[in-house]
Amino acid sequence: MSGGGTVDALFDALLTGDFLLALIATLAAGMMRGFAGVGSGMLMAPVFAILFGPVETVATIILMEVVATAQLLPGVKGHVNWRVVGPMGAAAALFMPLGGWLLVSLDPALIARGIAAIVVIFALILLTGWRYDGPKRLPATLGVGALSGVLMASTSLGNPPVMVYLLSSRDPATVNRANFTGYFAVTLLALIAWMLLQGLISWEAVLRAAALLLPFLAAVWVGSRLFRKSSERLYRRVALGLLLCIGLYGLLR
Repeated sequence: MSGGGTVDALFDALLTGDFLLALIATLAAGMMRGFAGVGSGMLMAPVFAILFGPVETVATIILMEVVATAQLLPGVKGHVNWRVVGPMGAAAALFMPLGGWLLVSLDPALIARGIAAIVVIFALILLTGWRYDGPKRLPATLGVGALSGVLMASTSLGNPPVMVYLLSSRDPATVNRANFTGYFAVTLLALIAWMLLQGLISWEAVLRAAALLLPFLAAVWVGSRLFRKSSERLYRRVALGLLLCIGLYGLLR
């Protein structure tokens, strides 16, 4: 982890209007994470990027997300389809270095917009009620994981391919939510390890994540309680609506 600044200076920086704005985004993101099992990073990233910068944003979010995943995983692990999630997460981890290379070799904004356009199309199709009835074959699962890993490291837009792939099936909401959580359990640890090796996680990010963690986890718990009271139809509408918003954000940012 890189140094920089003192702990006292960082805590002084936390007592600002910017931190209050970050806290509001964190609470909204935590509720989405607890309810849908996905989407919190995309809600926090636009606000955090303005306040803290892109690298600090990714580091802060993944440190918070890995703790939230540890909070959610015990309650959903029995519903996770590890035959799909395991290979998909492993492929994502293996292809993260390629994403890092693309980040410095190509225009990440162009890549993100291309993927975002595809996401918007598929989100609109899925909102019509279409489902894929076939099995999730290993080559397709590995391909989706590899694409997600590349995008995760190069554009931070790594979740939409996985969301499209999992939500296109007829799996119930409990399974989809659990699969998202299981996928994050694999990929977040890999992403943290990769960022540590690259020296991209600073002590400032660690302390900022720690300051936001308790409100985030409390909001995750509230979102989880709301999920228990929701219907299959409501969950699917929220998840697909989020996917559509992510795609539009990627096209317009």
